Amino acid sequence: MAATKSRKRWSDLTPTQQRLIVAGGAVELVMTTVAARDLARRSSDQVRGPRALWAAALVVQPVGPLAYLRLGRR
Repeated sequence: MAATKSRKRWSDLTPTQQRLIVAGGAVELVMTTVAARDLARRSSDQVRGPRALWAAALVVQPVGPLAYLRLGRR
């Protein structure tokens, strides 16, 4: 017999776990917004690589925005 996995619901999480998830989501939202705004305002010669590729990378959380902010700007 295969063991069944029970999925946790939001209400099963402790208040601390809920706060950490909300805080992590807020940090990802802010990082993505900052990176997207910077990419939109920066000229093409100040961006390493194709802008479209960086724009697509921004949706890969949390690696995309961090990579752009660290490696994508000149």
